[in-house]
Amino acid sequence: MTQTKSPLRIAIAPVRALFVSDAREGLLLMAVAVLALIVANSAFSEAYEGLLHGTLPWSPVPKLSNIHLWINDGLMALFFFVVGLEVKRELVEGDLADRQARRLPVMTAAAGMIVPAAVFISLVNGNPELDRGWAIPAATDIAFAMGVVGLLGNRVPAALRLFLLTVAIVDDIGAVIVIAVFYTAKVKAAWAIGAVAAASVLALFNMRRIDSIWPYAIVAVALWFCVLHSGIHATVAGVVAALCVPMRKRDDTPLLAPLEHRLTPWNAYFVVPLFALANAGVDLRGANLDTFLAPLPLAVAAGLVIGKQAGIMGAIFAATKLGIAQRPRGTTWLQVWGVSVLCGIGFTMSLFIGTMAFAGVPELYEQAKIGVLTGTFISLVMGYLILRFARPAAASSEIPT
Repeated sequence: MTQTKSPLRIAIAPVRALFVSDAREGLLLMAVAVLALIVANSAFSEAYEGLLHGTLPWSPVPKLSNIHLWINDGLMALFFFVVGLEVKRELVEGDLADRQARRLPVMTAAAGMIVPAAVFISLVNGNPELDRGWAIPAATDIAFAMGVVGLLGNRVPAALRLFLLTVAIVDDIGAVIVIAVFYTAKVKAAWAIGAVAAASVLALFNMRRIDSIWPYAIVAVALWFCVLHSGIHATVAGVVAALCVPMRKRDDTPLLAPLEHRLTPWNAYFVVPLFALANAGVDLRGANLDTFLAPLPLAVAAGLVIGKQAGIMGAIFAATKLGIAQRPRGTTWLQVWGVSVLCGIGFTMSLFIGTMAFAGVPELYEQAKIGVLTGTFISLVMGYLILRFARPAAASSEIPT
């Protein structure tokens, strides 16, 4: 017998949704992004830029001479460290440890990176100056996407939530590979050798069953310092260090999980919002329709809005029809489409890749930011509306396959 919800419960449901964990993180990120846009278009814009990009009186790492660099090359290494911990846990004992379970997420994540890149390249018309931004629309912001899912509550089936999370993890792996391979400047051999030596020491700690986190932390900082000066982006050090953290159990307590548990809130409520505050601000004063339809913003936005959903939805449909894998149990195609659209929320990783793609060309990075913010906003609203009005599988005439 179906229990009828009272009008009061229906009325307060959106308010209650604001207090679930996923929604809190996503809403904080949205609020900070809006704040950055407001400040960048206000009388405080010069102070905002000066605070971020003004040369510091002193820096313990001379290469990081301003706050913006400390956030993007320093704090974001912690972000990638937590991503690395999550990836290792999933690969060793999570959903990605099962070959059959990871088949669909890997296929869809790959398609969700390739198709947006293809859309981007097709729209910049072979302009070599803009081609470097091909990976910007290939990334998904899991905090934003899961925040929207959190607001929707039980309208999004648990299997679809898990699918989105798993796809985002695989997407993060792909993004790290892209950063390391395609956005690495000329490598400085001496620093690279130092980085390899530091990584080897971390691996040795793991092999020797060293359980204290402090030796790992000290050598991880040395690894980051070497990678920072090597020409490889410093954030790669975060992932490498995370993969060396042991998952063995001591006194029936895993070593990696508590560390991930302690650092995840710092990532969600400090590192990522601070990155958003430092990178989402773009001056739109004087902007018009031509600003948004310029080749670079249009290519980025189209890659996120069109390329992401086409790649992910197409891969799920193809895998289902070919019998390679099945779509998440208990979902309808409309719900799957809604989640595919939400994957077009690029934001954090897209902005981050943009900083590398157009390093030293601030006018192009500003254009890329416009594309990221536009594509993210459209994907967010569109995905939310699709999932908000999609009927659950039990109420749909469609039988899940």
